[in-house]
Amino acid sequence: MLISIFVPQQIHDRVSCLGLSALNNVFLKKNYMSAAAKVYKRVTTNALIEMKASGTKISMLTAYDYSMAKAVDAANIDVILVGDSASNVMSGHETTLPITVDQMIYHASAVVNAVKRALVVVDLPFGSYQSDPKEALRSSIRIMKEAGAHAVKIEGGAEIKDSMVRILKAGIPVMGHLGLTPQSIYKFGTYTVRAREEAEAEKLLEDAKLLEQLGCFALVLEKIPAALAKKVAKAVQIPVIGIGAGGDVDGQVLVLHDMLGLTTEFSPRFLRRYMHLYDQMTTAIKQYVKDVKSNDFPNKDEQY
Repeated sequence: MLISIFVPQQIHDRVSCLGLSALNNVFLKKNYMSAAAKVYKRVTTNALIEMKASGTKISMLTAYDYSMAKAVDAANIDVILVGDSASNVMSGHETTLPITVDQMIYHASAVVNAVKRALVVVDLPFGSYQSDPKEALRSSIRIMKEAGAHAVKIEGGAEIKDSMVRILKAGIPVMGHLGLTPQSIYKFGTYTVRAREEAEAEKLLEDAKLLEQLGCFALVLEKIPAALAKKVAKAVQIPVIGIGAGGDVDGQVLVLHDMLGLTTEFSPRFLRRYMHLYDQMTTAIKQYVKDVKSNDFPNKDEQY
């Protein structure tokens, strides 16, 4: 492909002396080339909006403790979500409903202590914001102050508008969450794909526009048709991050324990496992047990 570019006179003169082969180096040194993705030493809410504008995909994973968060952050993840999924993967509950604000603060503070680059977003747990805007603000302030979070995430659309406004007016950044909202599992009765029907799809699109108008800096879409997610991403200026929402959104999020293969029971279509860590861990632990039983561990080099 041929590209026509304007070359400033001082660059033109220099290229005449250096030869055309030097053109790329000259432009790089003078910052005339801007195609490369911007490097963020610290990811902020504004950085995510810039990423969407530039077409840079946003990477997001969950984390719930210091050690795992440190590894995730070291891999240059953009966003770490301290999700209420901790209720499932850390505590063994069937749903996300049992986890409390105190528990979310515990997990979030450990993550924040580990992170140097990523934006840390923390879920407001079930019961901490839905019915009372004042309670929603109190919960959000606690998470921001006691855990050191950078933003909170809330499930729902127009039905939680008052709580959303109360939090945003306090200057707390909010990430929205539409589609399959796990805190409403007993209302839905199933974890099936949401917004297949026209009426629900239209409401989801309107809710996405409303959340943007209210001031949300980003939006998660969970388990909805890819075509609808693409439509939403084009309809709003804020970043749209998908989980089971296709590839035509602005970023992707997965639960860390799922993508590493630490959980083995959960295998939805959208999940890609990058490791089978559960199997690797049990193999290593079995070997440790064997070495201890046989007195192979510790050996002479592993003692004082």
